Amino acid sequence: MSAIMVSYDHTSYPCVRIHTPLSRRGTGPGLIIVSGDDYEVHDDRVSQTLDPHPTKKWAEEGYAVAEVGVGLVQREQHDRVDRVLELKNQLTEAVDKLRATPECQGEEIGLIAFHHEHISRHLLDAVKEFPQIKAVIFYGWSPSEASHVPVLAHLAGNTRPSRHVPGVTIYTYPSAKDHLFALPSHASFLASAVSVSHTRCLSFLKPKTKGPYFDLEAIWDEHTRFEFEDRSVEETMKTMVDEPYVNHVPTLTGGIGRAALTRFYRDHFIFSNPDDAKLELVSRTVGIDRVVDEFLFQCTHTRTIDWLIPGIPPTGRKLSVPMTSIVNIRGDKLYHEHIAWDQGTVLRQLGLLPEYLPFPGTQLEYRVPVAGIETSSKMVDENSCASNEMLDYQVREVREVGE
Repeated sequence: MSAIMVSYDHTSYPCVRIHTPLSRRGTGPGLIIVSGDDYEVHDDRVSQTLDPHPTKKWAEEGYAVAEVGVGLVQREQHDRVDRVLELKNQLTEAVDKLRATPECQGEEIGLIAFHHEHISRHLLDAVKEFPQIKAVIFYGWSPSEASHVPVLAHLAGNTRPSRHVPGVTIYTYPSAKDHLFALPSHASFLASAVSVSHTRCLSFLKPKTKGPYFDLEAIWDEHTRFEFEDRSVEETMKTMVDEPYVNHVPTLTGGIGRAALTRFYRDHFIFSNPDDAKLELVSRTVGIDRVVDEFLFQCTHTRTIDWLIPGIPPTGRKLSVPMTSIVNIRGDKLYHEHIAWDQGTVLRQLGLLPEYLPFPGTQLEYRVPVAGIETSSKMVDENSCASNEMLDYQVREVREVGE
């Protein structure tokens, strides 16, 4: 009885397609992405996430991408040598097309495969013939023997190989169902795992493909300058990818997608900030694709600030609010911003939060464990006020009027 083997069908799936870099720079190193047509597309999934297909995402990162399509068909007999030869031919076409693309610069090339173990295994054999491929990333498979080229493997589930394999770095994603968790059109798509794995891919690839590298600090500072100094919606949006999003965590204000975010910036953010609004940077951490800031947002509450304290009319009071921003930059454009702060200190500084509140179901009041301007001063100067004073807070009996 003959075994069922996996082979490749190119009749219904385009073999190699080139995607030029979508960064503002417009040039970058080459990257080959091997994907398949063997998964079911869920249109509702596409509409629920801004995450693009990996080919576009990596083009936004600044790579010239050659997308290699490898379909799956089942046949009873297929020689392993023939399978590897097919992949070698496809890789040759991909490399040749990248070399013929003016936007592709540099000799080093990376490769990422979103496919089944059968194809990934033979793909690694085929890569031996291409010294310009300096790094390989697999979603769903990890080699069991030492690799001739550095390999990064992303595995669904929590099962790791029992021994270390030289040249192979492995990450597992316990909540992921299968190797297609990184594809936004698939039912297995898992946004959290995609985000983490993508950052790990960048850290792995960039040193081996010599970039592309961008000045993330300058990109973020340019964006905030357009927001707070120039106050230009158009210029602010030019610093962002096709479909960005912003979320202010305490108030859930922001925008998802270019159209919604443009409206938000125009109607509720850029022109709702008081005239004296400014940012004071306290600390900054720069990663491979993120800028994390601690900063103070300072202003006088002379108008309704929709994104910060929606619906509250001006109090005329000064504000200095400690904030944290986690900014994801894709290539040389912003993808998303997560901005967080303590809403309690905002209300306390504006005189809108009492010192005591009723404790439900009792005749007691509790002292609200929220600080005012001290939160700001202590972020800048740790000695500006004492620590741990709230540890002495206690409940008290409700006092009758006149007592």
